[in-house]
Amino acid sequence: MGKPRSGSLAGQVAIVTGAGRGIGHAIAARLVADGASVMICDLDRELAAAAADALGPPHRVAAFAGNLAHEAEARRMVNETLAHFGRIDVLVNNAGGGILRPFLDHTPDTFKETIDRNLWTAIWCCWLVLPHMKAAGYGRIVNIGADSVRNGLAEHAGYNAAKGGVHAMTTGLAREFVRDGITINTVAPCLVQTQQLLDVQAVNPALVQHATDIIPMGRPASEAEVSSMVAYLAGPEASFVTGQVISVNGGTTML
Repeated sequence: MGKPRSGSLAGQVAIVTGAGRGIGHAIAARLVADGASVMICDLDRELAAAAADALGPPHRVAAFAGNLAHEAEARRMVNETLAHFGRIDVLVNNAGGGILRPFLDHTPDTFKETIDRNLWTAIWCCWLVLPHMKAAGYGRIVNIGADSVRNGLAEHAGYNAAKGGVHAMTTGLAREFVRDGITINTVAPCLVQTQQLLDVQAVNPALVQHATDIIPMGRPASEAEVSSMVAYLAGPEASFVTGQVISVNGGTTML
């Protein structure tokens, strides 16, 4: 893991969605190491609680369980964060997960689930958090996108429809809130070495091998390599960076 910038987020409150495991958990751990208090959000109540317990005491780390693709649940999450910590400085929209299959093998239900997980979660969280950031005159939003939006990876068309929406929302919101002290960016990883990747590999090893082969570095990213970029964009040093989609991809796409 990249060396935490000691205290760079001290006194700040961050929300990290989809943080019960994988990339989201690594991001939450990095933000806590950098001094932030963190609300860990996940669909799975036990995963959220276990992640929070592992990362810090209750006054620094709390857990929320709910489906953030539903506006009412996202609103409840924001209200609980404010009640627990009193403010929201950073939002990391990491919740997601694609149903990866050939486009014509999708069903209406799998399309909807993919869009809900990746796009609606980000829309509702941004919509509900931005008024608080605007009132405070400060905020950092970091969305987790996908390098597959740029490289046309096989069996990703449905997933890319959702993540492409996240990329596009980033630029629109960044322009709209640029004078409010709020920066909004997206980190777009390629393959990341997580348990979820191992699960996909068990079902579709050819897809994972193809995705690995197109990475010039010849390997997936580590969770720490992704979380370090998120931590930079979430911190004060990135005050002049907004509206960007930054790839963490081993050189798969350039510029």
